[in-house]
Amino acid sequence: MGKLQEFDITFSNNKVVYGPGESISGTVKIRTSNSLHYKAIKVNCQGSCGISNKLNDVSWTLEEQYFNSTLSVADKGILPAGEHSFPFQFLIPATAPTSFEGPFGKILYRVKAVIDTPRFSKDYKAQKPFYLLNLLNLNEVTGIEQPSYAVTTKKFSYLLVKTGTLMLKARSDLRGYIPGQVIKLATEIHNKSGKDTGCVLASLIQKVTYKTKRPMFDLRTIAEVEGAGVKAGKHAEWREQIIVPPLPQSEMAGCSLIDIDYFIQVSLKSPDAVVILPIYIGNIAVNLSPSRSMPTSPDYHGVTTAPSATGVTPSAPPAEEEPEEGLCAGGMASEEIPTKSHSQQDPSGQPVTMSPSAFSHAPGAVLPPSHRQPNASAPLFCVSTGATIPFFTEGNVTPVPTSCSLILPPEYSSWDYPHEPPPTYEESCSSANSSFNSRQ
Repeated sequence: MGKLQEFDITFSNNKVVYGPGESISGTVKIRTSNSLHYKAIKVNCQGSCGISNKLNDVSWTLEEQYFNSTLSVADKGILPAGEHSFPFQFLIPATAPTSFEGPFGKILYRVKAVIDTPRFSKDYKAQKPFYLLNLLNLNEVTGIEQPSYAVTTKKFSYLLVKTGTLMLKARSDLRGYIPGQVIKLATEIHNKSGKDTGCVLASLIQKVTYKTKRPMFDLRTIAEVEGAGVKAGKHAEWREQIIVPPLPQSEMAGCSLIDIDYFIQVSLKSPDAVVILPIYIGNIAVNLSPSRSMPTSPDYHGVTTAPSATGVTPSAPPAEEEPEEGLCAGGMASEEIPTKSHSQQDPSGQPVTMSPSAFSHAPGAVLPPSHRQPNASAPLFCVSTGATIPFFTEGNVTPVPTSCSLILPPEYSSWDYPHEPPPTYEESCSSANSSFNSRQ
């Protein structure tokens, strides 16, 4: 840097995650070996979003700006040799959206400092990113405490001349979750044919929409569970659990270029049948107080929606749970579908057990103690899937990047384009209700 030995930006208390409406303050530190002439020293704070129809492009097709403020901390003068500090403070707008980074777009925030030097001299620049979390309170979503339900009936042919009917029904215990909570999934398959079905698959899927002229849909499988098939003429039930890993929240309030949706897709192979359960991922959990409790259901008696003190393991709910009335309609004995594989497992093949403390700063999750680096001098953090917000175990420290095996789902790097987008939350609820009512 020549005369300039140090040019750095520090945030007050080393804070890097802020909320809308908060003030961000800090100091620009400059150290010079000789006197330095300058026309002005300015600090700029900016938040913006950019999207493109090209993978990992830095030249955005569309952009929008949330705020752009510049403060002059020093006018024309001379900086004598030595250390100098210039404080700054900016107010973050209350409407600014959560930070996000995906393959086709980003929502970024940063503070930039510039030393504007006289003509023919080199300007000096420094910048530092910060992250914004605009909380999504699930309790503000209508009907969030109700189960998400879908059913479909499939007629198919086999052995050239024979026909059969299959009913696939799925339900989750809630419509909204926060990272660390468990999605309790109940699936019913009624195979009215003489042919065994293929395996059943439940997937937690993230859909990110980038609203370019020709919208891009980035679909990612976050977690996946596979169950066995159903024998000919049999009625079977499958109950499983999926732990919600660190994920960016549903919707992007304040952003008009990027949307995030989540849904559980339950599919059956041979014959092909699919149902979709739209869900929300938020930051503040659904309040299931006595005054606002879930409808009583035999499937979920005594179930809590947050991880228990002893941790949770992705596996089927206890066998002693009573079956739902109507899952055995017609007096047909119902069988239990065994689970063949679960993506939320560690390399040894054992389910990952997670404690509530791992999600004490949702929506990010720190690694369980068994996964932490032994020599890490600072608390570790995990970058949310598709997002750029770090969350710490304690205090405000310099972040130390790590990896988390739980959020590395199968086929995470795959994306489909062009792809017929899944239905919206409202469309799915409407179609599910109409299908259900028609069968009453």
